[in-house]
Amino acid sequence: MVGALAPQIDISTCSCKNALPMKQSHLSPANDDELIDLFIQALWLEEGLADNTRAAYHSDLQQLAQWLDHQAKSSLCTASPAQLQDWLSDPQLAPKPSTVNRRLATVRKFFRWAAREGHIEAGREEALKAAKQAARLPHSLSEQQVEALLEAPDLHTVQGLRDRAMLETLYATGVRVSELIALEIHHCDFDAGIIQVLGGKGGKDRLVPLGEHAQHRILIYLQRARPQLQGAQPCDYLFLTRLGRGMSRQAFWQLVKKHALQAGIEAPISPHTLRHAFATHLLNHGADLRAIQLLLGHSDISTTQIYTQIAQHRLQAIHRAHHPRA
Repeated sequence: MVGALAPQIDISTCSCKNALPMKQSHLSPANDDELIDLFIQALWLEEGLADNTRAAYHSDLQQLAQWLDHQAKSSLCTASPAQLQDWLSDPQLAPKPSTVNRRLATVRKFFRWAAREGHIEAGREEALKAAKQAARLPHSLSEQQVEALLEAPDLHTVQGLRDRAMLETLYATGVRVSELIALEIHHCDFDAGIIQVLGGKGGKDRLVPLGEHAQHRILIYLQRARPQLQGAQPCDYLFLTRLGRGMSRQAFWQLVKKHALQAGIEAPISPHTLRHAFATHLLNHGADLRAIQLLLGHSDISTTQIYTQIAQHRLQAIHRAHHPRA
């Protein structure tokens, strides 16, 4: 009989011996690194999360595993809720409340997955507490500041024509920077005036209107600049570097900072700032919140509702500045 030949396993030697009874898993990892790798694979297979998001989960969990090993002589399988809370609030890590809460989200997601897969007991993460943090509104730009930024690139150069087209597209569509640099030429339908955005958060694709200004600038870039940037080597990406390759997020971030400086914008700015400006200005001009949610690619309307607070703050500022009895 097969059962009689099966080796007898002493569960007291298992790394998770303190865990409560759980379902048996055929993927039981030998160490924390393997467990983390399995989780990261699951994020990709089940949720289609982007590389940067998976990298953030991986970094948080590796830091937690190292802390548990050195500070608590424990592991992901054996860590107690108290040890996990100590890591979240460790003063040597100097975490901001927002960082603590991001790590907390990582821990909760990881332990729920690990319990579902039978690697640990369920419920270990439920007692963990979030850090208190003030509501932080994303920084946006006024319409005048956006106009100054869009006018900053030198249109007498191929790089300037490219930068103007990229900035116009970012502001006209509200796409994420990762989505902007991933655009390929065939994703643009100039007859319909839309672009196809592939692989947004959660792997969701969407169609976004371009608008006349952005479409005009893209067409000029395609005619006058892109052929010179591309050179002899073919490349499908819409926006190219001077080496004829697709642009990185870091390279575009440097371009945004340079043009903001030229435009005299002293407020904090990043490529994501134009996404915030896109949503805020739509709302200020009467756009429906649900429509903005679809354009931004938010899966939850609560994520989009932050822009209503920005609009309210803007109205309050206008009232204070111009009303005689404010």
